Amino acid sequence: MTTAVTVVIATRNRAVGLTRTLDRLRSLPEQPPVIVVDNGSTDDSAAAVRRRHPDVTVIELGENLGAVARTVGVRASTTPYVAFCDDDSWWEPGALTRAAGHLDAHPRIGLLAARIRVGPERRLDPVCAMMADSPLGTEPDLPGPSVLGFVACGAIVRRDAYLAIGGFSPVVFFFGEETVLAQDLAAAGWARVYVDDVVATHDPAPGGDRSGRRRLLLRNVLLSTWLRRRWPALLATTGHAIRDISDADVRGALLDAAARLPAVVRARRALPRHVEEAVQRLELLQPPPLAGSHA
Repeated sequence: MTTAVTVVIATRNRAVGLTRTLDRLRSLPEQPPVIVVDNGSTDDSAAAVRRRHPDVTVIELGENLGAVARTVGVRASTTPYVAFCDDDSWWEPGALTRAAGHLDAHPRIGLLAARIRVGPERRLDPVCAMMADSPLGTEPDLPGPSVLGFVACGAIVRRDAYLAIGGFSPVVFFFGEETVLAQDLAAAGWARVYVDDVVATHDPAPGGDRSGRRRLLLRNVLLSTWLRRRWPALLATTGHAIRDISDADVRGALLDAAARLPAVVRARRALPRHVEEAVQRLELLQPPPLAGSHA
């Protein structure tokens, strides 16, 4: 049993999936504290949790804060480490103990990215395959390759490091929010590593409304770039979007991102040169949407 890791779940209108996830988490040998942060659900998510799992802490926000809901949960936690779940994902038995061991042994690590198994066939998440093969390599004193991205439902953070950089960006809000957080940790000097022996399972329901996801993804690529990238990358990515403006999703993404420009200006912090160079090394092998030349 370990009390070093709290599990934080941000949720909205997913009562059935959420209670199933909590059943899994409450059966773990580690018996971690669990905090559910409700992003303004209009179903009975909060009441369902309280009925079925009265030992789980529920925080009702009354509005949708997106990924920032996780930061609310991290602030409410009292353990040195925090593991994130979605309402359709959970940690495998022993995973949190192994994560705490890595973080205890390597105080430079601010974030662990876990191996994620997806769906009933438990296939490896493609993002994990890319992280395992990261061109940033493995530093001698770290337990896995360095990364500058991750999947939030398979991540464990050092609480103090996470809060020191402000957590997830409210400007990006949700979907691709991991990019800015990973870059902020790197800029603050914290290591981010992929570890294959810490395992999470993600079992999303089939189907679901995926309309608008490409436009949202492209919007958040623009916002993340404007928030953190140095000027050559910022101009190249924006120019690429403008050249593609005949694409309805790109045009919509530009309009949506432009509406958040005042917030971007207030929150912008350009990456240190060494972090910018690391991002560019990754982009050579894994070109992002709206990739443009910024040499």
